[in-house]
Amino acid sequence: MWIANSDEERRLIEKLRKIETLFARTTNPGERQAAGSALERIRRRLVQLEEAEPTVEFRFSLPDGWSKSLFIALLRRYGLKPYRYASQRRTTVMVKVASSFVDEVLWPEFQEVNATLRSHLDAVTTRIIQQAIHGGGEDIEELAVKAPAHEEASLSRQ
Repeated sequence: MWIANSDEERRLIEKLRKIETLFARTTNPGERQAAGSALERIRRRLVQLEEAEPTVEFRFSLPDGWSKSLFIALLRRYGLKPYRYASQRRTTVMVKVASSFVDEVLWPEFQEVNATLRSHLDAVTTRIIQQAIHGGGEDIEELAVKAPAHEEASLSRQ
């Protein structure tokens, strides 16, 4: 089982590296294989954009802690300094960066990597639930009638 998980993790890491090279805009096949070259190419592009246009303060409201951790890691990878103000939610991330870098590289790369990781985490979670708890399907029966309002409850109910 560990060998299969190790292979799965290796494939995931390789897929994430390919996403990075996509946003590095590499044209040389040798550069596409070198993750370090891709990272340096993106960093150089960021410096060029920040010299050509002013930095803007961006506020990103991320849906969960996983997404926030990933986004912060991307920011730090590119030498950007994430922060938040005291009154902001924990899933809010602020950063000062060139607008075109956010539009062309940072946000599209984050979305691609986040979707890839989320898909992987969903598959692992589903597999663990089926193996450890119950192997039945995820779907539940949908009734044709609407539930009465007094029977509805939320997860946060105490």
